Amino acid sequence: MSGTERVDLAGVSKTYQTSSGETLALEATDLAIEPGEFVSIVGPSGCGKTTLLRLIAGFENATEGVVEVGGTRVTAPSADRGVVFQAPTLYPWLTVRGNVEFGPKVRGVSKTQRREQAERLLEQVGLGDFGDKRPYELSGGMQQRAQIARVLVNDPGIVLMDEPYGALDALTRERLQVDLLKLWRRAAKTIVFVTHSVDEAVFLSTRVIVMSARPGRIAIDREIDLPGDGPGVVRDRSVTATAEFQRLRTELAGAIYAAHD
Repeated sequence: MSGTERVDLAGVSKTYQTSSGETLALEATDLAIEPGEFVSIVGPSGCGKTTLLRLIAGFENATEGVVEVGGTRVTAPSADRGVVFQAPTLYPWLTVRGNVEFGPKVRGVSKTQRREQAERLLEQVGLGDFGDKRPYELSGGMQQRAQIARVLVNDPGIVLMDEPYGALDALTRERLQVDLLKLWRRAAKTIVFVTHSVDEAVFLSTRVIVMSARPGRIAIDREIDLPGDGPGVVRDRSVTATAEFQRLRTELAGAIYAAHD
């Protein structure tokens, strides 16, 4: 499924009950994400980034307001929304291929078909030669590639990513950023990506949303248009040296500092 459904949040807020009383994590928020966008959400710790992602995923329900995908209210998780977590959620007793095949197997896809799907996705994420390995035999970056393949094999229209590269070293992180852009272009998905890194957000995204400190609210919503961007173009690392990249990075970092005050 391509990313053909719009995400809409209307007046969405989230309050948590704690031992000391109520905590407002997210103020009333309006947000629309168009099909095929790559939207990154940045902001200080505790600003509601992950809460926003979990509301779209259907892991939590809003205290007030409505979350919709394709005009249908979100009340629970669904196969049309795949989630990639910061820590790879792979079954250690299965091979890498077995992990990727798990979702299609549960859905009743035939053994031959799910094997073909898994092999195709493993090739796309650069793990074509590692299907028979166990997750613990892979590096952290390779485990994340496997987790992304396991999400994409279910063909969600929307992929939600919660700081998936936060625990990786800088070089691995940069390689996976480029790989993700290639997959996004090839698969035509809508991606919502939570990160603490302004550089990562600017490099990856068509649009960046900056959240304020708690209670979270949208402080700035900025379209990202970098030199060389165009239909089907995959950015490479050289764009980070351009004046426009640096200008956007400075603007958004400043917005985060201002939102924190």
